[in-house]
Parts: sequence; C-alpha cells; structure tokens
Amino acid sequence: MFIGLFLYDPRIHIHALIQKLKGRSSRIFREKYPPLKSRLPSLWTRGYFCCTVGCVSEETVRKYIENQKHV
Repeated sequence: MFIGLFLYDPRIHIHALIQKLKGRSSRIFREKYPPLKSRLPSLWTRGYFCCTVGCVSEETVRKYIENQKHV
C-alpha cells in the first residue's frame, strides 16, 4: 500500500492528479519490471482515498502516516 503526503495546486481536480500519478507510476514500473506487462492487465485499481487536514502541523501528519504502518 502506498501512503503519501502531497502538496498540489488546489485548482487541479484531485481525480486528475491521482490519474496522472497512477498512469506515470504504472509506466515506470512496467518498464523496470517487464513481467508485469503480461501478468497484470491493470497495475492499479480505479479507486483511491484522499483526505484533507485542518490546522495541524506537517510533522503531526507525517507521524500519523508513519504510525499507520503499525496498525
């Protein structure tokens, strides 16, 4: 599972950002690992999850993300 923290231009629709991220990473993985081309019809699922944070520090968010690995 990929968990990450992104800063992006809020004028860009989140679904467009996720679509580009998945498309680009899929091309990179398939170039680096050719067996993926024949074994998997699609590298990523169509779904995604995102959320926003309010008035908390970046450090707090990073700690929360790191702690999710242990849950």
